[in-house]
Amino acid sequence: MNSARIAPIAESVPYSRVRAIAEIAMTMEKVYPLYFGESNLPTPEFIKRALDKAVRDGFTYYTSNAGLMSLREMIARHYAEKHQVKLDPSTEVLVTASGVQALNVAIRCVLDPGDEAIVLTPAWPNGASMASLIGAKPIEISQPLVGNRFTIDFAAMEAAVTPRTKLLIYTSPSNPLGWVATVEEQQQLLEFARRHGLWLLADEVYERLTYGMDYAPSILRLVKPDDAVFVVQSFSKAYCMTGWRLGWVAGRKDLVRRATELNEFLVSCPAGFTQKAGEAALEWGEGFVAQLKEQLKANRDYCVGVLSQVEGVRIPEPEGAFYLFPSISGLTDSFAFAKSCLLETHVGIAPGVAFGLGGEGSIRICYAADRSILEPAMERLCAYISNFPR
Repeated sequence: MNSARIAPIAESVPYSRVRAIAEIAMTMEKVYPLYFGESNLPTPEFIKRALDKAVRDGFTYYTSNAGLMSLREMIARHYAEKHQVKLDPSTEVLVTASGVQALNVAIRCVLDPGDEAIVLTPAWPNGASMASLIGAKPIEISQPLVGNRFTIDFAAMEAAVTPRTKLLIYTSPSNPLGWVATVEEQQQLLEFARRHGLWLLADEVYERLTYGMDYAPSILRLVKPDDAVFVVQSFSKAYCMTGWRLGWVAGRKDLVRRATELNEFLVSCPAGFTQKAGEAALEWGEGFVAQLKEQLKANRDYCVGVLSQVEGVRIPEPEGAFYLFPSISGLTDSFAFAKSCLLETHVGIAPGVAFGLGGEGSIRICYAADRSILEPAMERLCAYISNFPR
């Protein structure tokens, strides 16, 4: 028998427990899917038309590893207009084939095997898992709930730093918490990274989806040219383009340069016609984003209202993104809970344990669905929680 085997480093990374629930759901009929981080709204027509035109215009060949200059210029303009940040599109912006790939290529630039990365959790697990795939070690620091708002445990972060620590990862607006870092909290994170000589990675994918503000402040507002800071972004959430796989990295020139070079060995470049669709999203998408935010806020308020009436549920009101992360008293196995909820009620939710330290005992609900899906799903979910044995 051939003795070849799967590499231990590949075997060591656990499969996504959100995907594990979704794979079961995809074998069932008439499921209310609230597990993935996406709206069931279609991609806007003006973006689809831009892609059709780009195909007819011949954007079907390789582009630069960094992406089309026209798209990088529009991304730089986005930061100038929204955050008063000046970026050089030729040296400080890299277009990627999704936010996931942005994380992947950027993390590869700053971690070696044996290094450590501090990750604020609960968080979307891909950042920590990518560190593990490199042979680095993610060190999870849970964000405590103080009153009705999640915060940052800087004392725990200080205690976690070792000579091997090279990277700090945080997400704002947060998936799954809905927490949005204040400018003061961002300044503290930046000073922490400076003091310990760390790279600082800000996942700002949900930047446009906030409540009570037009958009979440970018960490790039605070950085100096030599700060070891970079952000990852995506077109997926604000423009309902999850399946289009288009994102970007923005940050210090040396990281963007090397990430651009490494892009050749991962995807070479995103599809040219998809990049042109991204240009249309940035150019013409403001009205759509405003409409989407209005719908999301109404969905958030509805879900918070019904869940708040269920005994044993504690639910902080999200400041951004489109998730609820309620804790359920007595819940010790959120994966088993999510699985049985799916099988018994046909409502698909994500288990809190999938999001790392601090996640167990909670569930994640994506409220970006249309009301025709959301309302019956929440009715069934609330009944299921009410009957959960404690």
